[in-house]
Formats: sequence, structure tokens, C-alpha cells
Amino acid sequence: MAIRTRRQGATNEAIGKARQGIGNVVGSDKMKSKGAAQELKGDAQKATGDAKNTAKDVIDKTAAALKKPL
Repeated sequence: MAIRTRRQGATNEAIGKARQGIGNVVGSDKMKSKGAAQELKGDAQKATGDAKNTAKDVIDKTAAALKKPL
């Protein structure tokens, strides 16, 4: 699930950058702003994916530690 979130984030980030570039070429402020917004959405999705991975790692390490004999 976290990998999917990061992948979606990377896709949105790339599309956003492309939209901004197209907006620059055609002189469309609206397209540039939509591209910037989509890029930010992608950044947020990637950060969410990273947070999910970190939480999963912590849970896995805690579970492993609890299984060790004292």
C-alpha cells in the first residue's frame, strides 16, 4: 500500500511538472498553477508513503523484539 502511494505521488509529481512546463510554453497561468498544485499533491503522497513505510518498520521491529526470549 505504501509503495502504491509513493508511486502515485511520483506520477502526480511528474505530471504536475509537465503541466507547468506546458503552461510556460503556451503562456497559460492557469495550467502552470494546476501543474504546481498537482506537483504538491504528488509530494504529499510520497511523504505519506514514506510515513507508512516508517510506521510499518517500527511495528515490525517492535513485534520482532517482543518475540525474543528475555
